[in-house]
Amino acid sequence: MTYIEEICESVLSRIKPTDEERSKLAALAGRIIRKIDSLGSERGYDIKGILVGSSARGTWISGGHDLDIFIMFPPHLDRKHLEEKGLEVAKAVSLDAQSSEERYAEHPYIHAVFDGYEVDLVPAFSVDSASGIKSAVDRTPFHNSYVIFRIKGIEDEILLLKQFMKGIGVYGSELKTHGFSGYLVELLIIYYGSFIKTLVAACSWKKGEIIDPENHGTVVFDDPMTMVDPTDPARNVAAALSLDNMCIFIDRACEFLEKPSESYFIHALAGVLDDNEFVGILGKRGTSLVGVIFDTPDVVEDVLYPQMHKFEDSVCSMLERYDFRVYNSSVWAGDKAVVLLELESAGLPAVRKHTGPFVSNTSHAKKFKSKYEESDTFSNVYIRNGKYMVELPRKYTSSKKLIESEIMNCGLGKHVGMSIARRYSVLENEELLGLTDDDYRRFLRKFFEK
Repeated sequence: MTYIEEICESVLSRIKPTDEERSKLAALAGRIIRKIDSLGSERGYDIKGILVGSSARGTWISGGHDLDIFIMFPPHLDRKHLEEKGLEVAKAVSLDAQSSEERYAEHPYIHAVFDGYEVDLVPAFSVDSASGIKSAVDRTPFHNSYVIFRIKGIEDEILLLKQFMKGIGVYGSELKTHGFSGYLVELLIIYYGSFIKTLVAACSWKKGEIIDPENHGTVVFDDPMTMVDPTDPARNVAAALSLDNMCIFIDRACEFLEKPSESYFIHALAGVLDDNEFVGILGKRGTSLVGVIFDTPDVVEDVLYPQMHKFEDSVCSMLERYDFRVYNSSVWAGDKAVVLLELESAGLPAVRKHTGPFVSNTSHAKKFKSKYEESDTFSNVYIRNGKYMVELPRKYTSSKKLIESEIMNCGLGKHVGMSIARRYSVLENEELLGLTDDDYRRFLRKFFEK
């Protein structure tokens, strides 16, 4: 047995579900599905419950207590019927759950906790083919059908690749993570044949990598990586994957093959950054931190994070337009939401140079001179390198003042915009230590250390 094989055996001994775990999960899934089917019969709804996702395919990691159960409706029904009756059934099923709440993605569903297992009860249409889907979740049963008959005997390879990606922090297709989805991992193993073969192949991947398992060859996607969905050729399974996370996987795959270690399979949680460390790091870097803090909107992460990143990008662009140089930026959400920006300096001088046209550009030159000769300026109009120049008062010398004055002109997104309109604050440097949440402090450490 090679050293890599020894590592893989050791990892599998930790992450492979036990027979007891499998039977508990199967029993709970069966109980919920029977309840759905029974409610359908009682209420005259033509529905059935099905288990989908990794729990249905045997590709879940030990300790994972998540179940996705779909409530399938006939496709001839309209969307309103699906949402109303689907939610009604899901709520009835979750009456004996320890807790439950209504959530909303493309349409409403119920997230409940049964016997310590987190269960999503999701209404969907039972369409005949993926090309006929009426909502995004309708394609999931086709993923089940495609994968389940192709992974016999290679389930362990999928577990290894999932755990490797978890260990290096690139697993999860949520719009918070922008990583590899479980379905994408399964397709990679089906396509390449094993965990190690996938790592070897990844070392040769380039930006724009295309994998087309069924050779559909019909659609071109402008994404860092394309995995053409074998059940729906118009869809890229890797659409959520960011270029950075793709490249992190490539880098770590090559490192592991060159110098194998079990540490790649263990996700190291960042340490909590204390006040003294924060002050010391900021002092050494010589930069300034500015954070916009507001109440976290009550929406699912896949709705929240795109809006937060939209706001982040918009604030960064605005700061750069006003000559503030942004070094780093990121977002975090707990009870409070934070858009954090590291600037070369939070303040700028009151004067700024404004460059005009070449002296030889007579018509524009005349307009420039007449505009600024009678204006409130720090200097007369003068010439440098053949161009007119003038030194003007800067509108904003403080990044904090700029953000406070212009925040409602930024791209905010519906829910983030509503929250900021109610209440927000702009904090600088040590003021950002007012948040003491451990996860926030880990976020701060990762912000600096990467």
